[in-house]
Amino acid sequence: MLYVIYSEDVSDSLEKRAAARPAHIERLQKLQALGRVLIGGPTPAIDSEDPGAAGMTGSLLVVEFETLEGAKAWADADPYVEAGVYKAVTVKPFKRVF
Repeated sequence: MLYVIYSEDVSDSLEKRAAARPAHIERLQKLQALGRVLIGGPTPAIDSEDPGAAGMTGSLLVVEFETLEGAKAWADADPYVEAGVYKAVTVKPFKRVF
């Protein structure tokens, strides 16, 4: 089953993101190598591919897990959660139509 993981950053998250990014990306690459990442990436704070100092406001993933509980457990263990980057993380089932 596919799940959307939508995470919202705390204010001024840029430094926290930078510090935790290598571990965050490594973890995502492992899931991607298993063929379980449909799409993923950050949401820039401004309308730009490279928002620079404006930073990001969150992240969006569409990933495959066997259960909602599994997807939530995986999301809860994200290095960005541990580093305090995210103020909220929402995990919901997703039905792909297009």
